[in-house]
Amino acid sequence: MASAQVPHLDLPGFDFELGSIFLLFSSTVLCGFAPLWLLKGTGRCGLYSESRHGMLDLLGCCAAGVFLASCSLNMVPSYLKGMSETFRGLGVTLRFPVPEFILAIGFLLVLVIEQVVLALREHSGNHMAEKEALLVGSIDQAHLRSEVSRGRGSSVHVEGSSLSTVRVCVLVFSLSLCSVFEGLAVGLQGDDGQGLELCLSLLLSKGLTALSLAVKLMQTQLRRAAVTACLLLFSAMCPLGAVLGMGFRQTHTTPQYQLARSTLQGLAAGSFAYVILMEVLPHALSSSGQRILKVTLLLTGFTAVTGLLFIKL
Repeated sequence: MASAQVPHLDLPGFDFELGSIFLLFSSTVLCGFAPLWLLKGTGRCGLYSESRHGMLDLLGCCAAGVFLASCSLNMVPSYLKGMSETFRGLGVTLRFPVPEFILAIGFLLVLVIEQVVLALREHSGNHMAEKEALLVGSIDQAHLRSEVSRGRGSSVHVEGSSLSTVRVCVLVFSLSLCSVFEGLAVGLQGDDGQGLELCLSLLLSKGLTALSLAVKLMQTQLRRAAVTACLLLFSAMCPLGAVLGMGFRQTHTTPQYQLARSTLQGLAAGSFAYVILMEVLPHALSSSGQRILKVTLLLTGFTAVTGLLFIKL
């Protein structure tokens, strides 16, 4: 009588993978919550003293460089490579730039959603919350900052300097979705040397990204509970992707699955590019003073991510 074969489970390798996933989660959480612990303030994360606002502005410049490098050197190239492999597997020869079109759709989708939300707010008469669209926000940022410097005190919140609700959601969602795909790559590699190297590089890159995300969220008026939830969500996404990759390791991924995955990745990359180009960079460089230092910090963040990407190679 033939007995059913039970799949062999490599317990040492499985325990090692679970340990790596836990280490990835805990290191991301520590890096993300470090700015919150160092800059303790009131219940809302946008209300700090003037000196702490200046420190956050400088840290925001470094975070802008991190996000810019992550998008241009990691998210977009990874998406374009995946799309190329997907269409090659489907045997399709493109005559229209479909990958670039999906990137543009992700960019325009956030713009349309944000403008619709602002239009509804203005139509309902709520002009107190995020009245201007992002394209004209930098002019009023400088004006409001001058109002603060003329003596209204540090307790005045500069409305134009904070991320809108739409942009906060897009920033966290796009980074989280990218983390899921990077975690999938770790889970699919297994416990071999290549998977270990990828996991170690993600420990550094995800920690740096979590630190930058925390700095940007602290420049908003979100409550600490909301900032905490955003950071925990981002920290859990890469380990979640790794767990899913471990489950998919023995299954055959069809070209249709790869196409859906690459499409989502492209939409996330386009949305992330919108937030970087229309919010993060303008806000980081909009205020007067210390411009050379701010550019230096921006280039420092960009260089840090570039160096981490060299480690992956």
